[in-house]
Amino acid sequence: MNNTSTSQFTSLCLKIVGLILIISALLDYLTLAIPFQPLDSQWQISFTGQIVDRGIVPMVGISFILVAVWIEATLSNTPKKSGFDVKLPVFILASLLGLLFLLLVPLHLNNLRLASDNAINQIQQGADQAETRIKEQYDQLNALAQDPQRLQQLEAQLKQIDQAISSGKVEGQTLNPQQLQRLQETQQQFQNFRELAKNPEALEARLSELQTQLRDQKLEREGRAKTEAIKQGLRTGLSSLMLAIGYIVIGWLGLKGFGGTSLSPKKAPVR
Repeated sequence: MNNTSTSQFTSLCLKIVGLILIISALLDYLTLAIPFQPLDSQWQISFTGQIVDRGIVPMVGISFILVAVWIEATLSNTPKKSGFDVKLPVFILASLLGLLFLLLVPLHLNNLRLASDNAINQIQQGADQAETRIKEQYDQLNALAQDPQRLQQLEAQLKQIDQAISSGKVEGQTLNPQQLQRLQETQQQFQNFRELAKNPEALEARLSELQTQLRDQKLEREGRAKTEAIKQGLRTGLSSLMLAIGYIVIGWLGLKGFGGTSLSPKKAPVR
């Protein structure tokens, strides 16, 4: 096989591989869009991230086709007849993909901002609910500490639980391991209530400790949400921007030089 035949075979292989890469990538984009929910910001974030991760595949396919065209041009000693030129749809596709990835940059960053704000609002709501529950428990314990009758009832309940745990029976029925474990947990909880109710200073200290833990957890979760949004924005946003630049350069330069000899080697004039 001579050099010309080898080059022709190489050109054909590059075109086939490039076409397969482009078609498979576009089909992949279509399948990723299912189910189609363009108004859902979470769907937009997921879809954008996935197509950006696969965004280099069509560019590789386009490069293969353009290299194949260049190889064919180097082998041709006669000017190409007018007709269908594979470079035109390739350059148009590159321009469209460049526009797509360019538009995805601000859209993705805005969606991440909205998602981050929503996550922070949910964290704030959860922290408010937890703080409300803590305050309710504090009020109950404070009321318990000021009511001797309720303290006596608590002591009586603890004695009954102690007897049940010691005997392993409740009302004559033997406790199974799960029931015994739940009873021990209830005993521990009641004992904590009793200790806190009898010690107002410890109750105040416990309240302050829980509020501090809750505040620290809220700040930590908010920080993680913001950091994750920044990381995802930088990774996907910059990748999409670089893909947009690459596709636009290929498409713009190709369309600008289309019809000329941008992909054809310049031949020395015959004297």
